[in-house]
Amino acid sequence: MDIATRRADEVVALAVATLGLDPEILVLEHPETICASLRRAASFLCPTTPRVLVDTTLEVLNPLLDEPLERDEVATLLEQLISTGDLLELAEATPERSTRLLYLGPPSYVEKVPGQYLLTGIRSSGKALVPDETSVEYVGHKRAVVLDSSEADSQLKALGLHRIGTKQWIGQPSTSPASAYLEQFRHRLAVGRAAGHIDGLTIIDPAAKPTYYHGRWRPPSTGDSGDFVGRRPQAYGSDLWCLVRLVDGNAERLIDLPFGGSTSPARDQAWRLQAAIDAERGAPQSFRTLAIPGATPTAEYIVDLFAPLPSWAERYLELAGNPVDRSRGALFSYRIPAGALEELQSVLTSTLWMSMNEGEGQ
Repeated sequence: MDIATRRADEVVALAVATLGLDPEILVLEHPETICASLRRAASFLCPTTPRVLVDTTLEVLNPLLDEPLERDEVATLLEQLISTGDLLELAEATPERSTRLLYLGPPSYVEKVPGQYLLTGIRSSGKALVPDETSVEYVGHKRAVVLDSSEADSQLKALGLHRIGTKQWIGQPSTSPASAYLEQFRHRLAVGRAAGHIDGLTIIDPAAKPTYYHGRWRPPSTGDSGDFVGRRPQAYGSDLWCLVRLVDGNAERLIDLPFGGSTSPARDQAWRLQAAIDAERGAPQSFRTLAIPGATPTAEYIVDLFAPLPSWAERYLELAGNPVDRSRGALFSYRIPAGALEELQSVLTSTLWMSMNEGEGQ
């Protein structure tokens, strides 16, 4: 049997093409390619854990790259695939531990605007979501198609894709005052289990600047009293999200998240809880809108976010606009049309009690 040799650039181009992408446009380091590799790995491995998917993708891609990918970069893209609905996350609890398992999202589509459709879901065993002849636009972790709106439903359904309504896909929760949202958790904490000493516990400092999320995390200290969003280690798997009641820095009561039979990821509940805590303290989290110069009249805005968003808010942003390089000081940024700004403000202020700053520094 003859063995053919290939140059490194030929192998890279072949790898990109195998993922269903154009090697003339994309390279392995691009988010679009990394996400395609994550989807392909998931199609063979799911149900599996996030760690296994990230490890498998790094194992496949890094030998072909001059500079290896950072693990955090791939993990962040995986979280975005979960947010979009390509993968479904469910918690599997046993007496010993709680494990995050990922399942393939069903092949589906969501109408962005008439004629533009977001594609979500993954088929098993590496099968393409749509045929090769279908023109798919890849932007970051998202996939979309442009079709005649009068024929789109019949065309996409014929390909085995299920239509998801916009409101159903976003999954926005019911609105309530921040204090009312917090009260249900405070009541549960009051009758929750005694916490005792928790090695490795970290909390979000409510007094820290809400525009620097990573800088808010710290261990409890003497003088900390009240209810705090936190994370605690477990023997296996990622740290668990929790709500903990501290008295002078000592854990008194604790409940693990998600609470109340919620099927949402624990982080969704944790980040909404922190938003409610910040709002109740009179220091609500904020987002910033910046008009893109040169547009007359203004047609698009850059929206800067400074804290992680629960999945329903991320899904709204995915539908309304596209991620862009983050602005200075922002955790992430999106480019959205002016027509979506009012509804975005409604979503963020009604469910997360946020405030909007127009073109202001943080």
